[in-house]
Amino acid sequence: MSDTISIVGNVATEPKQSAPGGIPITSFRLAASQRHFDRASGSWVEGATNWYSVSVFRTLGEHALESLRKGDRVFVRGRLRIRDWSAGEKSGTTAEIDADAIGHDLLWGTTAFTRAGAVDTRSSGGRDEGGERGVWRAPMDDAGSLDGEHEPIETQDAMALAAAGDVATPF
Repeated sequence: MSDTISIVGNVATEPKQSAPGGIPITSFRLAASQRHFDRASGSWVEGATNWYSVSVFRTLGEHALESLRKGDRVFVRGRLRIRDWSAGEKSGTTAEIDADAIGHDLLWGTTAFTRAGAVDTRSSGGRDEGGERGVWRAPMDDAGSLDGEHEPIETQDAMALAAAGDVATPF
């Protein structure tokens, strides 16, 4: 069985990575509890907890390994697989999610986003050399030109160049 599922829950184990066959896979356990408001007592009541094994592949897995920590509240979307297992006299059923999207649940806190391929700004308080935060810059050749035909640029970003009509948008 393979269905698409969206779950909000807590990362229950520290994410770990393996690379069988050279493909990076990050995995962790996710705990999703159902809460409901009990009008009789006037308080929120925790329901049963469902446990999922989450696997995240390739680049998304690399980003998840760097971004997620045990206890983080996250949103996970992916393919659900229900599998029966047996080990000697014990047997059971496990729910696995092959994730294709993951993000922090911003109801419970904040996060700082850094685009892949962006200038590494972690050592400068989240800002690049020009003082801008999280700005995507076009990849340049050794001469500082986008395509080798234009004059080298130093501080202009790709969006400003595209808006001026000097070069094609890089995406």
